[in-house]
Formats: sequence, C-alpha cells, structure tokens
Amino acid sequence: MNKQTRPLDGITVISLEHAIAAPFCTRQLADLGARVIKVERPGVGDFARAYDQRVDGMASHFVWVNRSKESLTLDLKQPGALAVLKQLLETADVLVQNLAPGAAARMGLGYDDLRVANPKLIVCDISGYGDDGPYRDKKAYDLLIQSEAGFLSVTGTPDEPCKAGNSVADIAAGMYAYSSILAALLQRGKTGQGSHIDVSMLESLAEWMGYPMYYAYAGATPPPRSAASHATIYPYGPFAAGDGGTVMLGLQNEREWVIFCKVVLQQPGLATDPRFDSNARRNEHRDALKAIILAAFAGMSTAEVTTRLDEAQIANARMNSMAELWAHPQLKARDRWRQVASPVGDLPALLPPGRINSFDYRMDPIPAVGQHTHAILRELGQGDDAVAALQQTNAI
Repeated sequence: MNKQTRPLDGITVISLEHAIAAPFCTRQLADLGARVIKVERPGVGDFARAYDQRVDGMASHFVWVNRSKESLTLDLKQPGALAVLKQLLETADVLVQNLAPGAAARMGLGYDDLRVANPKLIVCDISGYGDDGPYRDKKAYDLLIQSEAGFLSVTGTPDEPCKAGNSVADIAAGMYAYSSILAALLQRGKTGQGSHIDVSMLESLAEWMGYPMYYAYAGATPPPRSAASHATIYPYGPFAAGDGGTVMLGLQNEREWVIFCKVVLQQPGLATDPRFDSNARRNEHRDALKAIILAAFAGMSTAEVTTRLDEAQIANARMNSMAELWAHPQLKARDRWRQVASPVGDLPALLPPGRINSFDYRMDPIPAVGQHTHAILRELGQGDDAVAALQQTNAI
C-alpha cells in the first residue's frame, strides 16, 4: 500500500458541529483522511472558538478538535444558505450534527428527508439523550451528563463529588459517533446503503460506567468516592514520599502484595498480617495500611520509592502536571509530536493514538472562520453573481 493512501481518502463529511462531541468525532475522521467540511455561523463560527484564548489567542478546546478541516460559513436560517448545504449533502458520504434537539429535522436535515436525494448518505445525530424517550428535548452539557450518568456519584472525595477534569461525556459520545460511522461505512460497502446513527451522550457515558454499575448490582452498595485512590483495590493510588513528592502505585494481586511487603516496605511479615492478607481485608483496613506505607516512605525520596517499586516490578507512575505531560520523555522518545498550522502560526499537536505502519495520519491546518467558503461555493458551481447575492444577505 502507498503510505500516503489513507483509509478514508475520498470520503466527504459535512458537519454541523459545535463544542466538543461532534468536532472530536469528525477530527478523528479527518485524521484518517476524510475531507471534513465544518459548517459554522458567519462571523463568529463555532462558539467554542471563544471559550478562551490560551493558545496564542485561540481557544484550547477548538485547537484540540478542529485541525484538518475546512470552514464553510452558512446562516442556515436563510434559504440560500440552506440550499448550499443541501447541495453539498447530495454527494457527501456522512453528515454529523450536534445541534439543539430537533433543530436539524426542522430544517429538513433529518435522515428520512436526506436519504431521498442521497441513499448512500450516513447521518449521525449526536444529542444528550437520544432522539426519543422522555428526556429527548432536554438540553445537555458535559457536566450535566456526568451527573445524570452517575459519574459524579463515584468520583471525588468521601465528602464531595467532583467532575472529571476533562469533558469525559463529550469525549465518550464523540468516540462512539466516530466508531459508529466507521462501522456504517463498512456496512455501506456491503449493502450500498447509508445509515442513520443516533448517539446519546447519556448512553455513551453509561457504557463507561459499567464497572461501578455492576459493582452495585441488585441494590448493592456502590463503590465509595475515594479521591485519587482506587475505590475497591488497595493499595492503589497516591502516596507521599519523604521529600514531598507523590508516587502513584497499584497492586493487582496477592503475589504483588507479598513482593511489595518484602522489597518496597522491607517488612515481609506484613504480607501475612490477618488485616491485610487479601484485597478485601486490605480495602477494609485501608487507613491502617496507609499509615504503615506512609511511615515507610517518609524516610525515602520520591526517586528512592520509585526505584524500589521498579525493582519489585510494582506498577507505578508520577502524578504529572500539564507542564510535565507536555515534556513527557516517552512521548518525545516515540516521536509523537508534530507541528500543525493555524491562523496564529504553527502549533504543537499529538499524533492520534495508534501507530499504524501502512499510512501517515493527516495533520493539516486548523481553519479560520469561513476560510474555505468561497472555494467550496466555486466547487459547487456558484458564479460571481450567486456568491455576491449570498454575501449581500449575510447568508455566508
């Protein structure tokens, strides 16, 4: 295979997207070679462009999920702009949208309407709760879905629930939209027909809640909130060293517990202490065990604790800051960083996860608002007069 031939070369995706879930989905399609045309509001564009100015004046969320796309500005409330979009959809492969509930259907952009003109079209609707059921019309934002999906009930400290530090519900929905579109493209290759995909943020995050749900099966006590420690496996979490640093470590089985006591704590007799001789008992007596571990670590530096853990082959990690993640030696050693162009100049960007030897991921520029509008209109056969008419009414 030619290494420049990507899996989704020749696939055109039109996206009515904002914020995170849909843009994250479509950016990954672009990573694989798809042409992604991002439809934005004239002037302001995707409202995520204005979330902050942390990346040389651009918004952090927007930079993350919008490389390798073309920006087409259309005011879809105007018939001329809507006609342009529908013309694009006549030959497109995929439509992705995460507009307000019901908004796409009201504009004639539902699957049943669009498939008449393009039976091969794959339409992916992303919403908070799905396209039916009693919650269908509720607005949904990431934190609200974290709450509805029970994520907050098992995340945080014993005293207070905490949200995830990133947009975990949006990410989950974006990932399922992405994988569902790939599945629909494979299915279309067999049947020649498009599909309708209905992705719910609630259902996406509920799937990720499978372990705590089953742990609390049939009314059982759910996993307790345990800050940065594992809720039910112990010791598994952060521990302070004598120099003020923090080491994250995790034990998964009884063999590791015996080695941990012998090599790391240098207290081999502790392994058979009846308070700690199974994970269930260690979890039950975690306060007592934590005190013993902290006392042992108090006489060592972070590096010394890590050295002992490595010697014992006990899983461990540093609790890195964002600055330390930017400078992570493993990412550097594996050559994971690239430069991506943007309206404010070149910016660093991580390659997508999954190193594949048969093609190179697409890492093209982040677009300015409406950067590709005129080129796309020309491609559709719009002449000077037609483009001028659209401009005069601010339809583009």
